[in-house]
Amino acid sequence: MGCLGDATTGDAKSADTKLKKFEEIKSEADLLPPGAKVGTVPSDLAQSTGLERLEILGKMEGIDIFDMKTLDASRKGTMQDPIAVRSFGDEQYCGCTGYPVDSHPTIWLTMSRDRPITRCVECGSVYKMDYVGPQDDPHDHHHGDHHGYEEPKNFSDFVRPEYRY
Repeated sequence: MGCLGDATTGDAKSADTKLKKFEEIKSEADLLPPGAKVGTVPSDLAQSTGLERLEILGKMEGIDIFDMKTLDASRKGTMQDPIAVRSFGDEQYCGCTGYPVDSHPTIWLTMSRDRPITRCVECGSVYKMDYVGPQDDPHDHHHGDHHGYEEPKNFSDFVRPEYRY
């Protein structure tokens, strides 16, 4: 496993004894690394913290914590059956390469909790954000005002809102 291997071999007994399994992690304190011995270069496992450490520990056990699978490209998304895009945040970006795949350059689309559906302007494929994060974020300091940001209007706002998609 490259540089991950040295933290679990006999070379780093102190790192080996402090290594927690993915399912044993219960708090942020569990994501603090043991560090390296004095005079040695630490491995990624020995020095990583926070989300990076959680990702490494998950990968060591075959768990993809960030759900990095590619989107369904076997079909074109429609309003009745959009392509689902999971998101843990309030906003998600998605790159459309067309249907069939690679039929046009990547066009980046934005979805949000307020506007979860978007359509590619090139091929018409429809994507829908499925929010799977916490319902109430205690770290949200925006309180709904978004610092005075107003989404730009487009032609559908003046004709019929249902034309947006």
